[in-house]
Amino acid sequence: MTVYRNDYQPFPYHIPTVALQFDLDPEATRVTSLLSVTRRDGVAAHTPLRLDAEDLEFVSVSLNGQPCAPDRFVVDDTSLTVLDLPSSCEIEIVCITQPAQNTSLMGLYVSGHSLFTQCEAEGFRRITYFADRPDVMSTYSVTLRANRSQYPVLLSNGNLVEETNLDDGRHECKWHDPFPKPCYLFALVAGEFDLRQQQTYTRSGKAVTLQIYSDPGTFDRTEWAMQSLERSVRWDESRFGLELDLDRFMIVAARDFNMGAMENKGLNIFNAAYVLADPETATDANYQAIEAVIGHEYFHNWTGNRVTCRDWFQLSLKEGLTVFRDQEFTADMLAEGLDETSAASARAVKRIDDVIMLRAAQFPEDAGPMAHPIRPESFEEISNFYTATVYEKGAEVIRMMHTLLGEQTFQSGMQEYFRRHDGQAVTCDDYVSSLEWALQAEHPNRNLDVFRRWYSQAGTPHVNVELSHGPEDATLTLSQRCEMVGVEKSTGFAKQPFHIPLRIGAIGADGSKRYLSVHAEGEQAVQTGESVLLELTQTQQSWRISGLIKNDILSLNRGFTAPIEIAYEYSNEQLAALAQHDPDAWARWEAMQMLYTRYLLAQTQAADTTQNDTPAIANLLALVIDVCNATLGDSKLDQAYITRLLSLPSDKYLLQQMQPMNPLSLARAKHQLETTLGMNLADQLMECVAQSPVTQQFDASPEAAGKRALRNLALGWLNLANVEQAKSLATHHYDSANNMTDRLGALRALLLSPVRDDRVEAALAHFYDRFQNDPLVVDKWFAIQASAPGTGLKTVSQLLNHPAFVFRNPNRLRALVFQFCSNNPLGFHAPDGSGYRFWAEQVTRIDQSNPEVAARLARMLDHWAHHIEPLKSHMQAALKSVADTPDISGNTREIVTKALTL
Repeated sequence: MTVYRNDYQPFPYHIPTVALQFDLDPEATRVTSLLSVTRRDGVAAHTPLRLDAEDLEFVSVSLNGQPCAPDRFVVDDTSLTVLDLPSSCEIEIVCITQPAQNTSLMGLYVSGHSLFTQCEAEGFRRITYFADRPDVMSTYSVTLRANRSQYPVLLSNGNLVEETNLDDGRHECKWHDPFPKPCYLFALVAGEFDLRQQQTYTRSGKAVTLQIYSDPGTFDRTEWAMQSLERSVRWDESRFGLELDLDRFMIVAARDFNMGAMENKGLNIFNAAYVLADPETATDANYQAIEAVIGHEYFHNWTGNRVTCRDWFQLSLKEGLTVFRDQEFTADMLAEGLDETSAASARAVKRIDDVIMLRAAQFPEDAGPMAHPIRPESFEEISNFYTATVYEKGAEVIRMMHTLLGEQTFQSGMQEYFRRHDGQAVTCDDYVSSLEWALQAEHPNRNLDVFRRWYSQAGTPHVNVELSHGPEDATLTLSQRCEMVGVEKSTGFAKQPFHIPLRIGAIGADGSKRYLSVHAEGEQAVQTGESVLLELTQTQQSWRISGLIKNDILSLNRGFTAPIEIAYEYSNEQLAALAQHDPDAWARWEAMQMLYTRYLLAQTQAADTTQNDTPAIANLLALVIDVCNATLGDSKLDQAYITRLLSLPSDKYLLQQMQPMNPLSLARAKHQLETTLGMNLADQLMECVAQSPVTQQFDASPEAAGKRALRNLALGWLNLANVEQAKSLATHHYDSANNMTDRLGALRALLLSPVRDDRVEAALAHFYDRFQNDPLVVDKWFAIQASAPGTGLKTVSQLLNHPAFVFRNPNRLRALVFQFCSNNPLGFHAPDGSGYRFWAEQVTRIDQSNPEVAARLARMLDHWAHHIEPLKSHMQAALKSVADTPDISGNTREIVTKALTL
């Protein structure tokens, strides 16, 4: 069933308080809920109270302490409806749920020997009968009872009220959360855990306890998570003025979890991959991801919990805003303690990483069958709309408002948002109105009317840039267009111009800086500086620019001020100059990406038309090599930034530039380019490895992580090129590694070698033998093989049957099945279609137990219609086979059905 945003109606009843009692048992948990219910003003008397349900065993319902007569309620598989209610009453409901049988990992479920919950988006209905929607706000009191030896730790939201040992070998814990919340933020945990805790004080002097619970034996691997949590608390106080509002804040690590983490009020439940870390088992990327995700979920305490979304169409209200906040947090942490130049570079590295993710995940989504605005107008399954558009593009929309308002005004708008809406379930419009209030307090004639279109229009805007020189000044003309996408194509939607902030600058042909003066058309106002911010709000606008001479080179969208595609006719030489001299670190990286993209697309086109390399392609390759050589020799750059400059664009981004898409040709072109770079830059790459030896003492600093990143890139390229001694060098680095980043980097380099000899097999076997008892590291072992260039379906099938492969665990599925389908183009896109048939088999198999994970895998073929033959036909057949599968879930059916409409 399709749900439409415009059909929203408030729930007819308030449920101000909820008292829950759980008699916990993995086979049959008995849940008793006591609801205070009050009919809303204006709602007709005797309006039925309909409560949602899924996979529950109904026991009883009582009204004001008396059992309900059979003619006063109706119960079925998806609901409990109580009839003829007075204006205010208490309803008690008893039901039974079966956690051990719950393979969906939604609601109450078993992971290892413990019990966990996951309620967002619609999991609470698997726990008890309730109005499972985000605008029903209640305060919760929770009583948990369980066997004391089996479940010594009993946790729920809020503050601990009482602990009691019972006579029958059980114990009881009572929790109370004083803040109203929707049911999707409810949580409980029961099990045996290691506990790391520390007391700290908020800015106002309140004592609070921070706690991290994890599986027994993992205590030593939670130190980084605790440090990240403490930094998150301090940063939210200093940057946003927001304090922790409960007596304690708890994080619990779960082995089996569909997502990264969940921000339940005061009791965050995390995928263990985003909690557990030490140098021996976690990479630098893991460390950064843990800090980012812990920050993200903690920041939800205000942007998502204290103020939540009215309905699921407003999901970006909390997710886009909180992604922006966690991005800023990570950037600030990377830059902390550095000098101004180094801090700017560190923040640029973070910005580059965010844009890479956006372009690899969200730009293709904007051009595919699931395209939607950050505030969708309709959905069939809300779990399918936890998308890169809602999260990453949502964050970019917040960032654009931050750019337009500036930090001080933006923070003023944030404070107004909390002042107006604390304790409420609100809309995206409510948030924008708060920022607009702050803007107009300083600039009464300004508004965000045009900007609001980012919330209602899908697609990636394309901005065309034209520059013409006059006798004294130049004229810059920007024009924008955005194609109809998704459901817009069939609804007659009239697309209007976006409000696009675009920061620009320029350099001389020799790399020298330029200072610009910009006059808006028909206005006297002037912006002057090395970078200036233009605001494109119409289909086409022009500006007069002073300070540009004819051979100067424009630098566009500096800092990636807007999530757009830009069309401007750069020459190869201009891109090379920007890639070596642009003072804006992001724009310099972007120029390098454009240079790589231009070469790779030219190479794939030449290969697809059976042409030999033309002189133009050879000249472009020589230019790429020269720029890479200069980049490696630039002593002013830190090594994390050099690594980003040298790294090739993602397959997903490059495929969006190809018509038709040819992933096999692209994979071969990327392989050839990296091999060529490895051969031509061998001396410099060897020097990178020599200058950054593995140290005895592990250093977790960003500077040390940057050195490891560049060394591992160098090892990979050297082994791809089969440079003499490269494999021996990688083997040595594997054997001498004292941390997972170096060990995994060396192993990956060995797998890139064109000859897979005994040294490679020995390293793989050693890695597994050493870490076979650590699930998170075994995930890495599966993933590195699934994505290796030489891995085909035969190897993947063998790994599926490996004793360590656990089909029920989402992390293991992502490590093997997802990695093969998304990061092994030569294996997955086999011309005979075998990779797609494998995909279809796995989607339908996973769907039987976990539809949410299956639907994620189903997204892999969103762009089937844009591929070359025979891949296109094979993909279509695989999609049809999934669509025709009996009893396929609604989650997966929505994905494949929309894909087939292309």
